[in-house]
Amino acid sequence: MPQTIARESVALNRQSLEHAVRTAIAATVSVLVARLFKMPEAYWAAVTAMVVMQSTLGASVSVSLLRLIGTAMGALAGGLLATYFGPNVYLFGAGVLLLGVLTAALHCDRSAFRFAGITLAIVMLVVRTASPWLIAVHRFLEVSIGIVIALVVTAIWPERPSTHASAAGASAHAAPR
Repeated sequence: MPQTIARESVALNRQSLEHAVRTAIAATVSVLVARLFKMPEAYWAAVTAMVVMQSTLGASVSVSLLRLIGTAMGALAGGLLATYFGPNVYLFGAGVLLLGVLTAALHCDRSAFRFAGITLAIVMLVVRTASPWLIAVHRFLEVSIGIVIALVVTAIWPERPSTHASAAGASAHAAPR
């Protein structure tokens, strides 16, 4: 029996086109703003904006704070570990473990842990000539720009519920109990 790869079916319709346009605008504006602030790896703002654009505004706002917290934790851990130990893969693994325990202890969700681990990897494992602390600050700022721009685009141009989902919800509410 064949299995479906995607959990959510996507069709070429007005809603899909709007989502693609909204995401493209958020990603492009994020890169432009990051470049305006002379961020060395402005593409991280676009990557983050595209991740945030996959959520509704309500979900984006709540989870984006956790993503910022996770990014800050990963940048701090990456700055510390890279400063004292360099790009050490074993200490990176220990750092990921510590971040997982810390985000759980702080009652953050997996989104915070994911962003913490990604930021730790970027700061600690990519060898550069700049100070690890400068890299950590840049990464935090680039991700923050992407989150903020995506939230602004989502607030200005919210995604409309699909007519299929609306119809299904309406019929479920109309059914006798």
